[in-house]
Amino acid sequence: MKDIADLKAMNAQQLWHPMGHPGELQKNAPVIIDTAEGVTITDIDGHTVVDAVGGLWCANLGYSNDVVKQAIADQLFKLPYYSAFAGTTNPQAIQAADAMVNFFKDDGMARVFFTSGGSDSVDTALRLARQYHRLRGQPGRTKFISLKKGYHGTHFGGASVNGNNRFRIGYEPLLPGCFHLPSPYAYRNPFNESDPATLAQLIAQAMEDEITFQDPSTIAAFIMEPIQGAGGVIVPDASLMGLLKDICDRHGILFIADEVICGFGRTGAWSGSRHWGVQPDMMTVAKGVTSAYFPVGACLFNDKIADVFESDQSGEGSIWHGYTYSAHPVGMAAVNACLSETVKADLKTNAAARGDQLFAGVTQLMAEFDIIGDVRGGHGLMTGIELVSDRGTKTPMDMATIKRIHRATYDAGTMVRIGGNNLLMSPPLILTEADVDRILTCLRTGLGQA
Repeated sequence: MKDIADLKAMNAQQLWHPMGHPGELQKNAPVIIDTAEGVTITDIDGHTVVDAVGGLWCANLGYSNDVVKQAIADQLFKLPYYSAFAGTTNPQAIQAADAMVNFFKDDGMARVFFTSGGSDSVDTALRLARQYHRLRGQPGRTKFISLKKGYHGTHFGGASVNGNNRFRIGYEPLLPGCFHLPSPYAYRNPFNESDPATLAQLIAQAMEDEITFQDPSTIAAFIMEPIQGAGGVIVPDASLMGLLKDICDRHGILFIADEVICGFGRTGAWSGSRHWGVQPDMMTVAKGVTSAYFPVGACLFNDKIADVFESDQSGEGSIWHGYTYSAHPVGMAAVNACLSETVKADLKTNAAARGDQLFAGVTQLMAEFDIIGDVRGGHGLMTGIELVSDRGTKTPMDMATIKRIHRATYDAGTMVRIGGNNLLMSPPLILTEADVDRILTCLRTGLGQA
């Protein structure tokens, strides 16, 4: 291992990082995270902070769950890899499939297809949605509808249904036939509507209008996050997801819930769909499925979809899609251990309680700092603070000031994430009351540096 001085000198010189400008990162090198324990991370200089980002919405069990680590280590020595393409499987994969379907049984899920991560899972859902309609004699159903501000990964399919143009403009043209509805973003929306329930009705009307315009018989699926995460922790009205699901059902359009962030307890329920009382046709998951200890994702399907594929007699029901690391035995061992630990710790209940505490705290900060234009959260451990230079005009805060606040918060003892003009938080779901108090204290210090 290189010494600290060498690592700092090499930082960002050869490695191109996701979600950043390579030249800018060479000038302003990233923080080097060296170790982690519980809900804290420690950089290479020995500075320890609460990780209010949870890695990247994913370290639900924190960083010290030895049960999951041991399961990974044991499997590495027993069977470090074998393909799960048709013809072979492994014991961990069989058990993981059973565990996943049982975990999401109340969401109506019946089958699972394992992937390497969230972006893979979304592309799987989009592809199999088209194939589902083809098997039913409706090959013209190829289009997709999604919400602006939604995040669905960065593969070409996911980027095409993504609702943030940062992930689109530099890579266009993307997948044709993808259309977007307004986000349930009560603070900023084209209707100038601040009431979430009314906004939900307007989005539903826009969906009906778009479906009619496109012709329902051409639309394969609609995809949404139960709570929009990377878009700024945008919490819809409780009615929205059900309204849009009903519209999809009426028009024969598959409903895909992107649970990559929301799943496994983050919303205070085991899934975001369950939080809003909706049963989707498909679910995409990743992140919390292994607490990020091993890269695994999955796409789940209800009985309606399973029956169409499994009863096919034409041969067209074969799934000519998959990944080298689908149902990777080490990943499956991580899934089995992580699901058991997630239920044992009842992460959803703690996420709900600590999420309420964090949201109440940032609401108080809004009363103290007029640079906070909006706070969003209150549904599990997903919290967003939108920063503005003028609360009256909602003018977004300049990035230089946001970075100064971010750095001051880190120096005070908490890592948060910048997302546009928002500070986003998605801490591990094992967070304690004292941890939340520390996050709020550090945020107060950071905001004071604006």
